[in-house]
Amino acid sequence: MRLVVRTFSELCLTVGTLIVLFVVYVLYWTGVQADIAGAAQIDTLQREWARTPVAASPGPARVRPPYAPGKGIAVMYVPRLGKDWEWPVLQGTEPGTLKKGLGHYAGTARLGETGNFAVAGHRRTHGDPFKDFPRLREGDAVVLTDGTTWFTYRIDRAPYRTVPTDVGVIDPVPRESGFDGPGRYLTLTTCEPEWGSSHRLVVWAHLDATRPVADGRPQALDS
Repeated sequence: MRLVVRTFSELCLTVGTLIVLFVVYVLYWTGVQADIAGAAQIDTLQREWARTPVAASPGPARVRPPYAPGKGIAVMYVPRLGKDWEWPVLQGTEPGTLKKGLGHYAGTARLGETGNFAVAGHRRTHGDPFKDFPRLREGDAVVLTDGTTWFTYRIDRAPYRTVPTDVGVIDPVPRESGFDGPGRYLTLTTCEPEWGSSHRLVVWAHLDATRPVADGRPQALDS
């Protein structure tokens, strides 16, 4: 009987240790990995942009290559989510891509162009980029740069709750967005509830202003 009790106790300790290690991995280590990967992606983008001279005045439109799967395409800033909130946007929404930053839905518009530039991000784990997503409000700025231009979008409504199968939220003109025709839009999506994935939270924004990188940071980042 003593042997049975001791074996059961040791088994409980082992299971308890594994649970603690898993929690540490989910809550802490995936965040460390995401921070390192995200910083590396931003550094890579900035190095690429530094090799491409930025014109101080308007000139011929630069031909931009297609977005490459898994590669960085922009950097996003959301002042409402923190003064130091900064994440790379990569092409694609595959699990491996979302471990390194935010993901641009393939098939949606390119940044700043007519249509819907749609982006997904984790609510929790892998850096918790959209942990405070419910705080977003109408009028909040979402700023992105592709190395040549700053794009300032303005959110049009508080987060909208829907189900994962509602793929219409990333349509060129999403039905529930309130937009009444084609335009240059931004959609952000994340999981709901905070520690689950039964639903999605969505915000829509419209392009409010653009500014050449050569002219300095947009006011939305310094206000």
